[in-house]
Amino acid sequence: MKILLSGHHNPHFETVTEYIERAICSLGHDLIPFEDRQYALPGRLRQRVPFLQRWDLQRINQRLIAIARESQADLTLVTGGHRILAETVQSLNDRGAVTALWTTDPPLEFGEILRAAPYYSHIFCQGTEANEIIAAKGVHRSAWLPMGCDPARHHAVSLTPEEKKRYSYDVVFVGSYYPERAALFEKLTDFDLAIWGPGWESLQAGSPLVKFIQGAHTTPDEWLKIYSASRIVLATHYRDPLGQIPVYQASPRVFEAMACGTFVLCDRQRDVLELFRDGEHLVFFSDGSDLVEKVCHYLEHPKERRTIARKGCEEVLANHTYAHRVGMLLDHVKGV
Repeated sequence: MKILLSGHHNPHFETVTEYIERAICSLGHDLIPFEDRQYALPGRLRQRVPFLQRWDLQRINQRLIAIARESQADLTLVTGGHRILAETVQSLNDRGAVTALWTTDPPLEFGEILRAAPYYSHIFCQGTEANEIIAAKGVHRSAWLPMGCDPARHHAVSLTPEEKKRYSYDVVFVGSYYPERAALFEKLTDFDLAIWGPGWESLQAGSPLVKFIQGAHTTPDEWLKIYSASRIVLATHYRDPLGQIPVYQASPRVFEAMACGTFVLCDRQRDVLELFRDGEHLVFFSDGSDLVEKVCHYLEHPKERRTIARKGCEEVLANHTYAHRVGMLLDHVKGV
């Protein structure tokens, strides 16, 4: 099958776009990559002049239509969907193309996605909350398709003695700052804790977490070292502080950390609860007190911790890789 994949390629490191591309190729399909954020104008100019933003976006969309026509792709698969316009999807359909959307982000800016959803041949959603939001708009054919791991990229790595000293902690978190996360992690300041991620400089100077912040940004190469060296990896999911936008999806970091063979301690996120068994593949916590109790327990029981980490790794490699996800998507498209 010839697959035209629309997505964003981060110029600094691989992301889900490259993982999906690699999965498509590994399954023997022909890949036609398309960069959906190749603007002609600088962002500061587009933000000031809405007309220019629309013009540049239409230019990107026209290019996608042209490539779909020239390549005669069997499937145009759009990941994310924020920058692909409804009229573009309608135009592709009018030409007899098969189109599919795979949402890959929390539903914070779903305006264009909801406008285009009725025109896609198939819709897949990273999180079940997106399925519900799309269904509420009268589109009832979306399927749940979570993210996953890429074994070629997500795996334990060997560390030098210096790296072991740098990255070996009892409890680690890699992710963005949110006030709710900070309040939760403040309960862990009696532990050997380390935090990496953007936004943590927003902590107040007197916060007990300040001394645990290790860096603002990590590359995939660095967080592989962090996960490989540490004993417990925390996974906590984004929550809308106003409580208006539901987010149930499983963070890609859950799959990626498990693929590294590390022990994951996760909040009770709905989609993660559906995918993995508590106490077998990873461990869930309910609140701050429960988190502290379970950190204590699993640090004191390393054999039990390592057994869960091993089974979790086996589970994600057996059932939750991007090759599995792309295979399921294509079976659905083909009506298998």
